[in-house]
Amino acid sequence: MNQAHKFLEIFKKSITVLLVTVMLFSCSNNTQKVRDFLAAKNLPTGKAKEAYHVYKDSGRITSKLFAPLMYDFSNRKQHPYSEFPSGIKIINFDKNGKDSVTITGDYALSFSKTKISEIKGNVIVLNHTDNSRLETEQLFWDEDTKYFVSEEAFKLMKENDTIFGIGFECKDDLSKHLSKKTTGKLETSEE
Repeated sequence: MNQAHKFLEIFKKSITVLLVTVMLFSCSNNTQKVRDFLAAKNLPTGKAKEAYHVYKDSGRITSKLFAPLMYDFSNRKQHPYSEFPSGIKIINFDKNGKDSVTITGDYALSFSKTKISEIKGNVIVLNHTDNSRLETEQLFWDEDTKYFVSEEAFKLMKENDTIFGIGFECKDDLSKHLSKKTTGKLETSEE
């Protein structure tokens, strides 16, 4: 009887191991199915805390990105993007490696296909070269053309000027700006 009991226990364990092995080999690791599932549920494929990213061009650092939290939605077929729900700080560097422009905001979206970013909430752009400063609540940035656009109220401070208005466009170093509905004190020169 003891021998039959041992045989039955070994048989049960063998069947269990066989079933688990079959289950493991029947599952396939199809990452595209997982990505599609996450996209269908509007879930990110990744999450990063204290994100720090360095952008380089031809071996030279062109910018750095800092964010307390980043969600990766690169699984979107039409418009893959990254979301920065807790704010963002971007530092751009000139050709000599010096800080040239710093951009900060409370929230950001960056679309990888179009290379358009939206920054919202307490947006501040500082040009360290000429000490100019832009403040607004929403800003769109075209990374290819290096251009800012906003239809929101803004305050642009230059060395001798402070311009207030609603809506503007400018290069990402705050030069060559086009302001709409402006007020403020301006110094101009005739050239």
